[in-house]
Amino acid sequence: MPAGRPRSLRAQIAASRKALRATTEPPSAEAPRKPRQPRVQRASTRAQTNEPPLERLRGWFRAKGWTPYPFQEEAWAAHARGESGLIHVPTGAGKTYAAYLGPLADVAEHGQPGLQLLYVTPLRAVSRDVEKALREPLTVLDADITVESRTGDTSSSVRQRQRERLPQVLITTPESLCVLLTHERAPELFASLRSVIVDEWHELLGSKRGSQLELALARLRHFAPGLRTWALSATLANLEEAARHAVGTGQTPTIVSAALERPVVVETLLPESVDAFPWAGHLGFSMLARVGAWLDAERSTLIFTNTRAQAERWFEGLRFARPEWEHLIALHHGSIAREERERVESGLKEGSLRIVVCTSSLDLGVDFGPVERVVQVGSPKGIGRTMQRAGRSAHRPGATCHILFVPTHALELVEMAAAKDALLRREVEARTPPGKPLDVLAQHLVTCALGGGFTPGALRDEVRTAAAFAGLTDEEFAWTVSLVREGSPTLRAYPEFRRVVEHEGRCVVADARVARMHRLNIGTITSDAVVQLRYWSGGRLGSVEESYVSRLKPGDTFIFAGKKLEFSRIQDMTAYVRPAKTKVTQTPRWSGSRLPLSGSLAAAVRRTLDTARHGDVTSDELAAAWPVLDAQARLSRIPAADILLAETCQTRDGHHLFLYPFEGRLVHEGLAALLALRLTRLRKATFTLSVNDYGLELLTPTPFPFEEALHPALFTRERLEADVLESVNVGELAKRQFRDIARIAGLVLPGLPGARKSSRQVQASASLLHDVFLKYDPDNLLLVQARREVLEQQFEEGRLERTLERLQAAPLELIHVRRPTPLGFPLVVERISASLSSESLLERVERLKERWTREDARSA
Repeated sequence: MPAGRPRSLRAQIAASRKALRATTEPPSAEAPRKPRQPRVQRASTRAQTNEPPLERLRGWFRAKGWTPYPFQEEAWAAHARGESGLIHVPTGAGKTYAAYLGPLADVAEHGQPGLQLLYVTPLRAVSRDVEKALREPLTVLDADITVESRTGDTSSSVRQRQRERLPQVLITTPESLCVLLTHERAPELFASLRSVIVDEWHELLGSKRGSQLELALARLRHFAPGLRTWALSATLANLEEAARHAVGTGQTPTIVSAALERPVVVETLLPESVDAFPWAGHLGFSMLARVGAWLDAERSTLIFTNTRAQAERWFEGLRFARPEWEHLIALHHGSIAREERERVESGLKEGSLRIVVCTSSLDLGVDFGPVERVVQVGSPKGIGRTMQRAGRSAHRPGATCHILFVPTHALELVEMAAAKDALLRREVEARTPPGKPLDVLAQHLVTCALGGGFTPGALRDEVRTAAAFAGLTDEEFAWTVSLVREGSPTLRAYPEFRRVVEHEGRCVVADARVARMHRLNIGTITSDAVVQLRYWSGGRLGSVEESYVSRLKPGDTFIFAGKKLEFSRIQDMTAYVRPAKTKVTQTPRWSGSRLPLSGSLAAAVRRTLDTARHGDVTSDELAAAWPVLDAQARLSRIPAADILLAETCQTRDGHHLFLYPFEGRLVHEGLAALLALRLTRLRKATFTLSVNDYGLELLTPTPFPFEEALHPALFTRERLEADVLESVNVGELAKRQFRDIARIAGLVLPGLPGARKSSRQVQASASLLHDVFLKYDPDNLLLVQARREVLEQQFEEGRLERTLERLQAAPLELIHVRRPTPLGFPLVVERISASLSSESLLERVERLKERWTREDARSA
């Protein structure tokens, strides 16, 4: 229906009823896709043979020209012994068949009906590739084995059939698995399950999606005793912990790994010159022409960016720089319409597309064999991410990965030199699982109440078999049960919070509306509300965040999916646009897009700077960055690995203190607020704070005795949590964090399909609940969780504590400088970029550079 044409009341009622009847799968890690009939393939019937299924599968391997790796044989043998565990080998080495062929042989040998093997992937976008890989070996088995998918893309008719009878092999996502667990016949449907494979476990482990899946696996082990679980990963450091969380607390996991090396060849595209005044993005598009010249249309290439906005700009820039490649270049990110993403993925595989600018939407799972090279625009910010992206090239066992780093500012050259060194040392980051998130547990309790019901004592013991909830106390479990039964004592008078009731000794869901709303909102992925983008003519482009669209005025122009668009109006959470005829004024920005420096890469950066301080600049990246490092050495010092560099100076803005811990933006945010509080206890002052991945700035308009105040006790870990709570507005941050917790716990729901609430409405509802709890139930465990998550996620409290320990023990090198140094200048730019001015940021930066260059010349 064209936008703007009012619908009749009858049509609106009919649409609402249709939305209520629909069974909609919750979001996975990709944007929604239209329903698709999953392909079903049954094994062809071959002449009966006495050869065991696994031997026939080995024969299939040989027919493909493959020889099983020792780690694959080891995994098949471990599965045959009834073991569970983790398979950890490099990307492209054959993890999928290592985990799959053993369970598949088991399914073929027993020949039982019903679900036998469950394959869980974090991205439903890759289910088609997984399905193809899992169907291929069926041709050599004398068994009638059905392979199907169940994700948000699966048609309603297939989902309806699967509610009655599941296939022998099912590919699904964590969210769709939880929807299946809400079926009242869930114990019967999953009783025949023999094995579970969890792909890309590192992607789930450090998030609530992983906690949700751990609870689901505990439920499956209850339905099917003896269930074997195998998790797959290529980029993990904490293998024992990761394996334990995959298999649960009831068994000792087996870790299968291999000394297979996929060499990673790293190059850096060096700028022709660098500015001694570096700031984020200042190289920017000056590198575009060089990237365009480096690219070869004959060699398939993925160009990774860290944000969707950056992907849009680079895609547009490359099309402008190489117009003759218009038909060979494409754009791929999670907000683009599903049809366009599928077209790009198919083009990559077929070879009709040679260069794709993308984000993490192509990081995982999808096998693009033709891709030869990978480009990383900007610092990767982490070693695991670098390995994952490099592994997209030459996605074959033993093949060499190629990745090209493209710096977007001069100091990223140091990060890239550090990343190369850390890659050689295999310093991959650990993934830390969340500790017993009660909002996830509350959602799981309602799922279990729908899926056949539960008795509290038995379910409590079952939940504790999930490693994430092994430390759950009786009181915490009882409180969470009370939450889903009555909404906590504070909300007992409101019937809408009574989701679970007791019936004949079991906790169940008796209200059909509660059941429908729960199924529609299962999942732990939370984000800003999204608005669909459509042309006036009705064509769908994708989605952008509501917070961005709400700032647009009719006539504003922007780039999306490589198209120049003019905003017209927003109606019913849909933004209507038309092709723009005027110059584009902006690119959409999405929240949460600034990646912080990981712990492993931060340590490598400190080590790399230390080598430069001692005169070793033999790496190409450090040599290219030498104008910056040389200016830093002349004005101050290049930081040492085991010394804390502090700089003080006075400018027209006031009195500055710069500190350079090199621990990442999130840690520095907490550290800056903490130090400002502790300094004001020594002497009253007002500080303006600025942070980036390298350091922090404290600016005060009046003189302050920084030299006297900077002593080891300033960095003490004593009273850390209390001081952080006092130093920042944790209350307001916790209120926003509570919105996501309340949504996951089911206290606040975003609505039905076609009638979704805006983020403002959801935030208002959550804020009201937060304030009620704060006033009448201040010890509410969800409030406690919100405060804890702010400290852990906003400031990386554990890493902040380790940083304070390091800084307290480190000698201090305090230098008074005449103006901000190359390390301090980006912090100044960060601060002024947040202030209002009639000048553009570039104009203000250029004015500062001109003034300080004159001052440097006079003092030379």
